[in-house]
Amino acid sequence: MNLNNTALRQIPLPTRLPKVGTTIFTVMSALANEHKAINLGQGFPDFDCDPALPEAVYKAMRDGHNQYPPMAGIATLREAVSQKISTLYGHHYDPATEITITAGGTQGIFTVIACAINPGDEVIVIEPVYDSYIPSIDTVGGTAVPVQLIVKRNEAGDITGYEIPWDAMAKAITPRTKMIMINSPHNPTGMVWESTDIDRLADLVRDTDILICSDEVYEHMVFDGKDHQSVARHPELAQRSFVISSFGKTYHVTGWKVGYVAAPAHLSAEFRKVHQFNVFTINTPVQYGLADYLKNPDPYLNLAGFYQTKRNYMRQGLEQTKFKLLPAPGTYFQCVDYTQLGIPQSKLNSSDFCQWLTKEVGVAAIPVSAFYSDPVESGVIRFCFAKKESTLAEALKRLQSI
Repeated sequence: MNLNNTALRQIPLPTRLPKVGTTIFTVMSALANEHKAINLGQGFPDFDCDPALPEAVYKAMRDGHNQYPPMAGIATLREAVSQKISTLYGHHYDPATEITITAGGTQGIFTVIACAINPGDEVIVIEPVYDSYIPSIDTVGGTAVPVQLIVKRNEAGDITGYEIPWDAMAKAITPRTKMIMINSPHNPTGMVWESTDIDRLADLVRDTDILICSDEVYEHMVFDGKDHQSVARHPELAQRSFVISSFGKTYHVTGWKVGYVAAPAHLSAEFRKVHQFNVFTINTPVQYGLADYLKNPDPYLNLAGFYQTKRNYMRQGLEQTKFKLLPAPGTYFQCVDYTQLGIPQSKLNSSDFCQWLTKEVGVAAIPVSAFYSDPVESGVIRFCFAKKESTLAEALKRLQSI
């Protein structure tokens, strides 16, 4: 058969996501590999999980748990999740109808949006925002309505932290508002919501039909003796909320991509309609391994102490530099202001600064400006301290040389 150029022409495919290109995480990780830099950019550990966890998965494989599990997840894992939430936050979710095991937090977030948002619906997101939220909203024809965290500064102009923009959130609500997405502990800033914030959110939505998507994948990384304020603690909010969490973040197995979504039965029913045709179900032996591992609460109860030690080590090292440290009350991220370093590069925008830092200093970071729909330059970059102490020590040595 002879095919001419017309027959071999490229078939056009209009993009659903015209604003999406290569993510900053891919760019910075590739740059770190190219320049053999220490990658404190992308948020994953460089240490192994507890050997007991993969051993539990191996056992499940050997015991024959290798076929399709139930669509919502195996019963023992859903029951263990329900018990954990009840013990920690005082709210009971029926494991049969209100807990669904997902392929990580990001799939859970996308499925929440896909099941709840119709074309023309508005979704309020708080920037800086995790990079999957807005593309997920765009994919299903919704409209993201960004409001920005308030940047707090001292008299010298240095950034001292962030505040929730309650007035802006109230003004952003319209008759088309279908959902508000929140994230605490917050990626990328590390800020955490207090109980008063949860109460204020309830006040904001009380006389509306607005749903809440609560991204709580860092729920076990709240430091300095404070408790995570899940929306599950608040009965009024729990009735209108999807709660997302991640076993990958909690157990140092981000590559396994397993999480869960907890929501009232009427919301879970709609969630599962999309879930069954999105991924259908999740890796069977991993579910059995996690169900077995969850019998011991110590790993997640001790996680805050584990990461607080790493946070303190990172902060002590950074205090020997001219970086200005922002508060880090949660997650495994430390944000810093680089604009007072006193070097020519401190005048660069945050993306260019991170590229210089990677190429010339040998430490990769992520610019917080990348977490805005329209980049906002605040001079803040994000380091991940979910690393071995030896990794952090070498990174700090390089940063202290600036």
